[in-house]
Amino acid sequence: MGNSALKAHLETAQKTGVFQLTGKGLTEFPEDLQKLSSNLRTIDLSNNKIELLPPLIGKFSFLKSLALNNNKLTALPEELCKLKKLETLHLNGNHLRQLPAAFGQLSALKTLSLSGNQLRTVPTQLSGLRHLDVVDLSKNQIQNVPDTVGELQAIELNLNQNQISQISVQISHCPRLKVLRLEENCLELSMLPQSILSDSQISLLAVEGNLFEIKKLRELDGYDKYMERFTATKKKFA
Repeated sequence: MGNSALKAHLETAQKTGVFQLTGKGLTEFPEDLQKLSSNLRTIDLSNNKIELLPPLIGKFSFLKSLALNNNKLTALPEELCKLKKLETLHLNGNHLRQLPAAFGQLSALKTLSLSGNQLRTVPTQLSGLRHLDVVDLSKNQIQNVPDTVGELQAIELNLNQNQISQISVQISHCPRLKVLRLEENCLELSMLPQSILSDSQISLLAVEGNLFEIKKLRELDGYDKYMERFTATKKKFA
């Protein structure tokens, strides 16, 4: 992609606050973008070949949405955590193994998508984020869900297509969690905390494709209570 094309995109972005350059084979984050660090609200560089997000990302203090789906990122810089206005972060289809230590400082974050990475656990940093609505950790290599999950503020947690065989009972203490997706994991029925059914806010539990038959779930103590929540919620959305 020539400089003139990039320049045209930059001029448009200056007016709109949106910089979108997807599927152009970019191998690095365009440094020229920092000229617009006070203009940009949205950056979408999905479907490129970017291996590194430079520390200058921390300068985009008004950024609300950042999408880098389907790139080649193996790590994220700590500077990313300075983006106090960031509400949406899409990083699906990269090679991320962990999140920066200060990730919990992204205090405005509402939507986080990390599907198709190489995470091995539910990042503890997520527990500090007070405005999280949706967290997508599907298609990773997560094997267990730790106790810190109990502090997660999300409304929806997607853990489909991992290798989960253990879940902390603390998950039933999540104050806002309504939707829990655990399809296609390695769960035995005995490893599913019954308190999810009997004593949580969860009104949609998706567990197809694990190591038990769904009808066995219906025999568990607390299933009736879960069905009450499920039905009440369904009426609300109908």
